[in-house]
Amino acid sequence: MKQSKKWMIILGVFIAVSGLLLSLRIWSDRGERKTWSLVYIPKTMDGTNDFWTSLMAGVKMAAKEYGVSVEIMGPDREQDVERQNELLSEAIEMNPDALLISPSSFTESEELLKEAKSRGIPVVYIDSYTKDEIQDLTVATDNLEAGRKLGEYAAGLIGEDSKIAVVCHVKGVSTALEREQGFREGLGDKAENIVEVVYCDSMYEKSYSLTMGLLEKYPDLKLIAGLNEYSSVGAARAVKDCGAENRVKVVGVDSSQEAVGLMEQGIFQGIVVQKAFKMGYLGVKETVRMLKGEKVGKNTDSGSELVTPENMYASEIEKLLFPFDSI
Repeated sequence: MKQSKKWMIILGVFIAVSGLLLSLRIWSDRGERKTWSLVYIPKTMDGTNDFWTSLMAGVKMAAKEYGVSVEIMGPDREQDVERQNELLSEAIEMNPDALLISPSSFTESEELLKEAKSRGIPVVYIDSYTKDEIQDLTVATDNLEAGRKLGEYAAGLIGEDSKIAVVCHVKGVSTALEREQGFREGLGDKAENIVEVVYCDSMYEKSYSLTMGLLEKYPDLKLIAGLNEYSSVGAARAVKDCGAENRVKVVGVDSSQEAVGLMEQGIFQGIVVQKAFKMGYLGVKETVRMLKGEKVGKNTDSGSELVTPENMYASEIEKLLFPFDSI
């Protein structure tokens, strides 16, 4: 009888332990199957800008492939920092598993981002960053290197004393600061030939009018560099409309279908193309890896390439100019 009771106790313990192990496995499986909720706030939702539409396409594809939900919300205009901060406040109240953002300002969103971190929400920067290192990780182009590529190429297009103008996008934003610095470094001694730097606030029309003003102010201008899609395309439109393409070289950063056409017409001599689709895709991928507890790098360079009339039809370059199916 005692022997039978002993075996019943052993059997009971075995059943209890088995049940506990099964519960733990089920809990673990559910954890692995967790649908992470992400919010991404780009600088703009402007559907006419190929850089941002491509980047957001990468975000959506990665979200689908990695089984996460992502809500994308952003201002209509890239320089609308106030609206981006309003959306950032809304996102924090949503309490997502991670907050992804492309900050439009180097400083003006920091307090809100610190609030997100204080609530336990990981912060991921895509494309640009802020003054303080608030983020858990960053996925972006190495903008210093992109600027250097553009400057080194541009230096070979002009003479020693050729005058240069720069059309930047938003004053003070990290991408503008680093690209201009890199561009100057790439130019070397010819950086002294930069006669003026203007800011178009990421508006095609303002870039166009500013370039018209530069062409009138400096009739012997030899090169104009635009440092994002808005500034580049706006400047190229102005040079084309003035019929100045034979005397003024135009180089820029970011591609679009219009930019490709302008290069085919001989307006653009060179464009440094960011890998926007890859940037968005890696932003989500690295975020998911981080949430799962995997080791991720603090900074991920999504890369860039110099596109010229000589290489624009190469297969690898075509993937960058038409990026929606490649990472």
